[in-house]
Amino acid sequence: MSEYWIYMTAGSSDEAGRIGRQLIESRLAACVNIIDGMNSLYMWEGELQEDRETVLIAKTTEGRLPRLIETVKEMHSYECPCVLSLPVAGGNTEFLDWIRREVAEAP
Repeated sequence: MSEYWIYMTAGSSDEAGRIGRQLIESRLAACVNIIDGMNSLYMWEGELQEDRETVLIAKTTEGRLPRLIETVKEMHSYECPCVLSLPVAGGNTEFLDWIRREVAEAP
């Protein structure tokens, strides 16, 4: 099973907290880091936008990834939330094992 690093943004720290807690409680992510106070510049509907956002970084597995994405989309206030998944190429094997254990679906 492959591990994934998920980068997401939210419109506020409160929204990020709600999403992060749900991902952990539903065992869709082993860990969610929340980093508040990011400045974002982007084009939306033809206009330059500048906003303060909150970053979420989640650790999960390939098998849990589709449901994680759907959960974020269902809970998110944005019309088109940023959810990017990056495969993990390596790392501390004990930590990677922990991720797999934490997101394992109940039998």
